[in-house]
Amino acid sequence: MSKRTARLETILDRNPRDPSSLITVLQDIQKEFRYLPVEVLSDAAQALNVPLSKIFSASTFYKAFSLTPRGETIIRICKGTACHIKGADLLLEQLESALNIRAGETSSDLKFTVEVVNCVGACAMAPVMMVNNKYHGHVRVDRAVRLAKKG
Repeated sequence: MSKRTARLETILDRNPRDPSSLITVLQDIQKEFRYLPVEVLSDAAQALNVPLSKIFSASTFYKAFSLTPRGETIIRICKGTACHIKGADLLLEQLESALNIRAGETSSDLKFTVEVVNCVGACAMAPVMMVNNKYHGHVRVDRAVRLAKKG
């Protein structure tokens, strides 16, 4: 049994092996692997007795799921109106330059993923960036990279 298969078996053992567990199993796979590897989804489809097409349908419908590897640190830059006016573009440029990746990409060492979001609902703290779901408000360009690397 491969290491990947063993990790999936651990996830499947925590859930009933039927179609009703699909979303929970996908969430657990996402948490374990930081994305949804196709080989694991194929094995999960057989174990849950769900067509692979239905798994891909759910995987691409929900924004929380990713079919590509994501970094250990997820950095989200808010580009809502308030953040845009207060310099979100400069924060994004600074991060893209320092981490050598563009928005929507993951670094080759799988340490960082940079994403742009439309609004995080913290306009009073603009510009806002999130590092692994922790909000950082009134972010200055010179602090953005330090906050990202701090995790």
